[in-house]
Amino acid sequence: MTDTPRHLTIKPSVLYYGTPVSLISTLNPDGTPNLSPMSSSWALGNRLVLGMATNGRGFLNLERTRECVVNMPSPELWKQVERIADTTGVDPVPGYKIAMGYRFEPRKFECAALTPLASEVVAPPRVAECPIQFEVRVLAIHHATPVESDGPTPMAAIETRVERVHAHESIVIPGSNHVDTSRWSPLFYVFRHYFGLGAELGCNYRAEA
Repeated sequence: MTDTPRHLTIKPSVLYYGTPVSLISTLNPDGTPNLSPMSSSWALGNRLVLGMATNGRGFLNLERTRECVVNMPSPELWKQVERIADTTGVDPVPGYKIAMGYRFEPRKFECAALTPLASEVVAPPRVAECPIQFEVRVLAIHHATPVESDGPTPMAAIETRVERVHAHESIVIPGSNHVDTSRWSPLFYVFRHYFGLGAELGCNYRAEA
């Protein structure tokens, strides 16, 4: 009989237990593109829900234009993601971000060495190197519920509707609309470390391919 594992009560500084990384492309007020790394999103039906800080350029753009592209990088792109991890499109850089090591960078695509690619139904560009790209429009913005003991909570959950999906030809099963899961792996963010998928363990009973 296997012994029950012993659990410890801990207080981790972050709760990123293992979520896919996204690059959110939006348009700045002057029409130039912005790119925001993000690791808080989930899908349900044709909705994507994005978790973002409300004082960053990406959120401000999204709140204003109500559209963006959710670009899903693969594991080999982690260095490009990390190149803009300490950048912000807000100028001047807020004091709290300066304390965290952020710097102003208006040219996120160039800084990350990534290529903008025209979208089909929204204005912000896609990231050509990302194997999966979702063009989305905002349906609702749900600001975080304040809790007195937490202090300020400048974050929101953004409900979006997927309008168009693009995938690299190399990861699509020929003649189908299905992603070949043997050829596609998201980039995961696990307690501020980057990972890819391991070997497949099995599939859900509803898997179509």
